[in-house]
Amino acid sequence: MRDVTGTGSFADLVYDIVRQVPPGRVTSYGAIARCIGTGKSSRMVGWVMNRAPADVPAHRVVNRLGVLTGKQAFGHPERMQELLGQEGVQVVNDAVADFARHFWDPLRELT
Repeated sequence: MRDVTGTGSFADLVYDIVRQVPPGRVTSYGAIARCIGTGKSSRMVGWVMNRAPADVPAHRVVNRLGVLTGKQAFGHPERMQELLGQEGVQVVNDAVADFARHFWDPLRELT
């Protein structure tokens, strides 16, 4: 496992990466998994994100196609979209519009 943050647990690694996603950008579960060296653990990243503490901008993590698959974790079905909208990210039919422009790749940005 690649420790890009200096912490040890899987959840801590995930949360540390997500905290670095800039406002107005999104990343994916798989991109996070690849960054920490566990490329096949995107579902585990999703599981961890569903339990993210309040200081983790979980709304910036979507699936590989830009779909807001984690929106059920926000208490209201529209909350994730609202948070992204406040940062200038447009969502259409539960997916980030112009996903490629908004995508932030932690493996590239943090190395």
